[in-house]
Amino acid sequence: MRKPLLIFNDKGIYCQQANVYIDAWRPVDKCIVTHGHADHSRWGHKEYITHHNNVPIIKHRLGEIEVTGKEWNETFTINGVKFSLHPAGHIIASSQVRVEYKGEVWVFTGDFKTEDDGLAEPYEPIKCHTFITECTFGLPAFKWEAQAEVFKDINEWWATNKEEGRTSILFGYSLGKAQRLLKHLDTSIGKIYTHGAVENMTEVVRPYYDLPPTTLITRETSKEEIKGNIIVAPPSAHGSTWIRRFVPFVTASASGWMTFRGARRRRAIDRGFVLSDHADWEGLLTAIDATGCEKIITTHGYTDIFSRYLREELGYDARTEKTQYEEEGSETGTSTPLSDHNSAPKINDEI
Repeated sequence: MRKPLLIFNDKGIYCQQANVYIDAWRPVDKCIVTHGHADHSRWGHKEYITHHNNVPIIKHRLGEIEVTGKEWNETFTINGVKFSLHPAGHIIASSQVRVEYKGEVWVFTGDFKTEDDGLAEPYEPIKCHTFITECTFGLPAFKWEAQAEVFKDINEWWATNKEEGRTSILFGYSLGKAQRLLKHLDTSIGKIYTHGAVENMTEVVRPYYDLPPTTLITRETSKEEIKGNIIVAPPSAHGSTWIRRFVPFVTASASGWMTFRGARRRRAIDRGFVLSDHADWEGLLTAIDATGCEKIITTHGYTDIFSRYLREELGYDARTEKTQYEEEGSETGTSTPLSDHNSAPKINDEI
């Protein structure tokens, strides 16, 4: 019986034949990184491989590292194993990893979403034998409204707040969600101001993506200047002394967890918009079907419930594996509700 092409061990997802890890959570010699969120791109690896648009992102977050950038669909071979990166649609420069050896193909999705958000490279279905999929929102209760409708609501909320003489503060994680929000805010309503963490990351990716003008909030920025406009800030800014200077303001959070009414109340947020960078229930099932896979491994999320549904209702050979991937409160229910992504050395998302 052939050994599995990819295994899960105490360091991460491992390809023994190539001696390469994917999104390892402990330091390893060689690691393929799917995207820049800190739960998938950890500090301490000797060599990183990632999509070339993700190179400046992880360098910004991790400091001086040895990293090689690859193009989409570019095949690179390590000890007979063929690897390639394919768009995951999760956030800017996020990848799935295709792994092929002796005719057997595995795909690791990393984090992904199937809706084209107009900014991240759209999700690409890949045929495979074994599909390793996240299931952060692997419950039927999670069904996303079309993005256009969500942003219509966000922009109407901002316009109403402006008419009432209040500043709008919209929370989104500094990498990924914040840029998606910026992309679709209606600048005819007013100006977009940013918290330092959002501005710093946006400037890193601006050369590669079409984003609107933003204004960094500094100590010299007055409350009168900002009044009626919108601020995009990381969730960690909520309740901070930084935010109190903008009274009167109204707060909102954009997250898949806003599906649950209690989530907004627990977070002490005035308004919640259901907007996720992960696939919903239908997106997960559609993605699986498109692969034509024979086996499915579910990771991080509602793994047991989702894999059981795949086995008992759809007849798949499905099982679960434990990982150390968490969205640190942005898109999972397991961590502090409004903490920003965990930081490796040289990272500061709180500035």
